[in-house]
Amino acid sequence: MSKKQQPIIVGLDIGTTKVVAIAGRKNEFGKIEILGFGRAESAGVSHGVVMNIEQCIRSIEQAIERCILSNPQLEIKDVYVGIAGQHIKSLQTRGDRVRMNVDSEISKEDIELLIKDQYKTYIPAGDQIIDIIPQDFTVDSTSFVTDPIGMSGVKIGANFHLITGDRNAIRNINRCVEKSNLRTLDLVLQPLASAASVMNDEDLEAGVAIVDIGGGTTDMAVFYDGILKHTAVIPYAGVNITNDIRNGLGVLKAQAEQMKVQFGMALAQEANASEYITIPGLRGLPPKEISVKNLAHIIQARMQEILDYVLYHLKQIDLDKRLLGGIILTGGGARLKHLTQMTEFVTGLSARVGLPNEHLAGGHAEALMNPMYSTCIGLILRGYHDFENGRMRFTGEGGNYMHVSGAEVEKIDLEPVAVEDQTEIITDELQEELQKEDVKEKVRKRNEKVKGMFDMLKGKFISMFEDVDDQIIE
Repeated sequence: MSKKQQPIIVGLDIGTTKVVAIAGRKNEFGKIEILGFGRAESAGVSHGVVMNIEQCIRSIEQAIERCILSNPQLEIKDVYVGIAGQHIKSLQTRGDRVRMNVDSEISKEDIELLIKDQYKTYIPAGDQIIDIIPQDFTVDSTSFVTDPIGMSGVKIGANFHLITGDRNAIRNINRCVEKSNLRTLDLVLQPLASAASVMNDEDLEAGVAIVDIGGGTTDMAVFYDGILKHTAVIPYAGVNITNDIRNGLGVLKAQAEQMKVQFGMALAQEANASEYITIPGLRGLPPKEISVKNLAHIIQARMQEILDYVLYHLKQIDLDKRLLGGIILTGGGARLKHLTQMTEFVTGLSARVGLPNEHLAGGHAEALMNPMYSTCIGLILRGYHDFENGRMRFTGEGGNYMHVSGAEVEKIDLEPVAVEDQTEIITDELQEELQKEDVKEKVRKRNEKVKGMFDMLKGKFISMFEDVDDQIIE
C-alpha cells in the first residue's frame, strides 16, 4: 500500500493527570511516523473515571488544539481512545459454532460470527462488553489452534478473554469525546494498548506481565504462550503516592508532586539520610526541611502495596514463577528511581522499563523515550491493526487527513516544539478566540498566522515530548 493510502490514526489517552493526543501514520517500512503531538493537564477525571464532563472536554480540546498547532496541516476528526478505571473487569468464556458449509475452508467470516456470538454472554446488569479477545481455537478434535483460517472442519470453538466496564462510565467517556467534535472509532483497554507499544514477539513467546503505572490506576496485562491470559486494574497509582506525601509531610499537593518527581525513589535504603529538601513557608512562616529518606519511606510503602497487588494477580493465574520475560514497567510511574530493583525484590521476577519506541520510525525514538506515552502510541498501533484486518475503513475526507497540494503526499518534517511553547501560544494569542469557535475552523482561517508563529520557533530544537524541566524547590 502506498503512503498516500495509509490513514492517519490519532490516539487519545485520557488519564487522571494528563490528556495526550498523538497523530501517526505508517511509512513504507511499516514503522509509525509521528505527525502531531499535544498534551494538556487532565481535569475532571479521577482514577480513570470521568467525574466532571465540562472539565474533561476542555482538557481533550486543549490536547487536540496543541496537536494541530504542532502540525497545522493536520485535520483531526476520528480518534482511538484508551479506557481504564476501577470499573473494568475481565472474564474467561468458551464459545463453539457448528458450520453449515462443511466442504469449504474456515474463513474470516466464520471467526467473526464466533466472536459475535460472545456478545450474548451473560454479564452483570449495568456492565457493557468493551473487547472480546480470542485466545486459542479448537477445530473438531484439534485443540490449541492459533489460526484456524484455511483449515477444514465441522465444529469450530475458542476460548475468549472478555473485558467489560460500567455502561455509564463508558457513555461518559464517549460523551466527552463527542462534545469535543471528535468521533470514537474504538475504546481500547489501556494496558493492551501499552503492551502493543512496548512488547515484541520474543516477549510474547517468553511470557511477560505489562504493568502500566499511570496517574490514577495501575493496569496489568499478562501474556503467556503468545496468549493474553489476564487483565486487571489496580486502583492505586501516582496520585495516591502524591496524596501520601502531601498528608505525611504536611505540604501542598503541587510541592508533593514536585518532590516525588525530582527527589522520589522507590527504595528508602538507597536514599541519603543527610539530604534534606527545603520547602518555602506559607505566608511568612519559616521554611520547612524535609528528609529525603522520609520521602522515600512514604513512596516505598505505597509502591509495596501496588506490587503486592501485581503479585496477587500473578498468583491467581499461577504464573508468578513462569514468566521468563518478567515484568515490563511502563506509564509515567515507571520513571521512579530504583523501581525495577524493588519490583524484582517483591515479585522475584526480572523487571525492566518498557519504552514505546519499538515500532517508531527513526528520528522519533529519542523524542518518545518516555514510558508515559506508551498507551497513546499503542492506540495508533491498534488502529492500524484494525485497518489492516479490514475492521476500519479509511474514508478519505471523512476521516483524519492533512491539507496537501499535488497528487502525492510528501513526508512532512515536523519542527519539534516544546510543550511549554505550545502553552504560551494558546494563552497569549488564541485563547479568547478558541473559546468562541470550533478549533478546526479556526486553524483553517488562521493557518498563515500559525505558520508564522512556528517560523519564529524554528531555531528551537527542543523535543515536543519533553517534560517541563524540574524546578529546584528553594
